[in-house]
Amino acid sequence: MSTPAPELSVVVPVWDEVECIDPLIAELGAVLDRVGRPAEILVVDDGSTDGTFARLAAAQAREPRLRVVRLARNYGQTAALAAGFEAARGALIVTMDGDLQNDPHELPRLLDALADDVDVVNGWRRERRDPWLTRRLPSQIANGIISIVTGTRLHDYGCTLRVMRASVTRELRLYGELHRFIPALAADLGARVIEIPVHHRARTLGRSKYGLTRTVRVVLDLLTVKFLSGYATRPIQLFGLLGLCLAVPGLGLTAALGFQRLVLGIPLGGRPIVLLAILLVVVGVQLISIGLLGELVVRTYHESQEKPIYRVRTVLEAAPELTSNTPAAKPEAI
Repeated sequence: MSTPAPELSVVVPVWDEVECIDPLIAELGAVLDRVGRPAEILVVDDGSTDGTFARLAAAQAREPRLRVVRLARNYGQTAALAAGFEAARGALIVTMDGDLQNDPHELPRLLDALADDVDVVNGWRRERRDPWLTRRLPSQIANGIISIVTGTRLHDYGCTLRVMRASVTRELRLYGELHRFIPALAADLGARVIEIPVHHRARTLGRSKYGLTRTVRVVLDLLTVKFLSGYATRPIQLFGLLGLCLAVPGLGLTAALGFQRLVLGIPLGGRPIVLLAILLVVVGVQLISIGLLGELVVRTYHESQEKPIYRVRTVLEAAPELTSNTPAAKPEAI
């Protein structure tokens, strides 16, 4: 008897979480039994060295829906999620952490919230069970900044517990540490993103892998996301604008200094403003040149790989068997 193809893939990245594996698989299995859909539990072992993989291999004997992807070394959560998305077979993808702080019993609520016009349902840890100074306060600040910069306003970008359509995950290009920006990246593709409050649990097993040092990386990655979402297909509008803002004042200063020297006879030797004028012109021209080169790279990238610059959600057209006055909806995958 063949196993039905899964409709739901639960992707769980883990790294040195040997103590959490057995309760995690048992709890997830019980929740999926109640959900009643063909499902798979896809655990990505991100180079664990504490026996996590051996514990996962043993768990497969008890849970036939469990699949394990073992990475060659520790690549980070972004790479682990990307590997899980590529290996997942379900039409719906659920992601969650493997430290038992995300409550698997929230899965039915997340799935119910995934209505016809919704593509991503993100969890919101409204009552978060983490230290305030080292975890919650930096997270609140980061969530506010990310929401303003990306334009996708969420309360909790750091919550891994979410459900997405596989058509969205196939379009995501994750690298670096962009996993925390998945909702914003999905929204940039045209996906509709919502969030619902979810239960959050305190960590009781293992140790946390997060700290204040991640705040700096969040800021740097945010600059990447902003550039990709706003100027990836039109870099000249960013670099060209910056270049003009520098080159125009530089040219104005140069003309004024030239007038002073040639007409008024004022010597320019030893005046710092001369160096400033030259620097503004040179840097401005360089930025404009970078923008033009970026335009060439973008066109080569999109045209050589036939990358679309837009996504169609729905097309309304008259069906052949209907009159021209009776439109029929023809949904398109995002």
